[in-house]
Amino acid sequence: MLSIAKDKIDSLFELIGSKQPLYLPVDNNSGKVDFARWEKGTKLSESLKTTRSAKDFFFPKTEHMVSYELNGQEVKVVDPRKEVEDFVIFGVRACDAKGFTAIDNVYLNMDPVDSYYKNRREHGTVIVLACNDPAKTCFCSTFGIDASLAASPAGGDVSCWLTDGKYYFQANTDKGKAFVENAKAVLTDSADAAVEEVKKDIKAKVEAQPFAHLDLSKFQGKDMLKIFNSKVWDKVSEPCVGCGTCTYVCPTCMCFDVRDFDTGNGVRQIRCWDSCMYNDFTQMAAENPRHTQKERSRQRFMHKLMYYPMAHEGMYSCVGCGRCVENCPVNMNIVKVIKAINESDDI
Repeated sequence: MLSIAKDKIDSLFELIGSKQPLYLPVDNNSGKVDFARWEKGTKLSESLKTTRSAKDFFFPKTEHMVSYELNGQEVKVVDPRKEVEDFVIFGVRACDAKGFTAIDNVYLNMDPVDSYYKNRREHGTVIVLACNDPAKTCFCSTFGIDASLAASPAGGDVSCWLTDGKYYFQANTDKGKAFVENAKAVLTDSADAAVEEVKKDIKAKVEAQPFAHLDLSKFQGKDMLKIFNSKVWDKVSEPCVGCGTCTYVCPTCMCFDVRDFDTGNGVRQIRCWDSCMYNDFTQMAAENPRHTQKERSRQRFMHKLMYYPMAHEGMYSCVGCGRCVENCPVNMNIVKVIKAINESDDI
């Protein structure tokens, strides 16, 4: 295993950042944490997670898809895409990395493949950093995600651990091996005993979190109609204000809208994030198919816990990152929904 002293990590960032764009979690002026492009003087945040997930790198909030230029009666179709350069994301957590897999299942592993998303995925190298101190709002273990990266399928291209005053690196893919090769000038060979110890410590901390073992036994497909028709939705949806915060901070939400803008001599088509919690989501010429916030709330959580896993071999569309728990202005979240359904007497 290769390592670098914690107080020397800036030399690694400088080496990688001089060769290709490098992004890492950074504290911003508003007290939040966002991924930002490294430049000299940029300091890695010590916070557990960013406000928004790392999905932005592959599925950006807004994206120019195509333009139509008018010249008299002639219409010219312009593809604005350019080959994306290789880039590195450092400090992704295991929950966010598993979120990429959830989106991959829809945008890469189904026809038609989303070529915009595919292009970014192919050029990005993901370095996943183990979570030394998971928060009380974290529940990734409920969905089989290992924050210690000991046996997690969400280890990214490179797995990284911070312990014993050092960052340790383990390459998992060809892109990961290329990263390690590029960084060898500042890395040294190290025994992995300290890493094995911190894995055990992380696992123990995860097990101690209050939502570590949420019961998902009712979400196996057989009770879908019972859950759909349950009276529980009346209660859990009542506080929802339809702000969409939960979808914007979620690592696995992937709904979008496509909008056309008049440029004066043509049309510019933009893809942007959308939210199933909005009252105009999937609205058609006739009407919106979900009239109430109850129906919209039910759609969100049924998709996370029932529809998605039924379509993708049991994988849930939630990674237990806890962002919805932390950011919902009315304290409505998937943990409350799971508990309410488990406690319901009509399921």
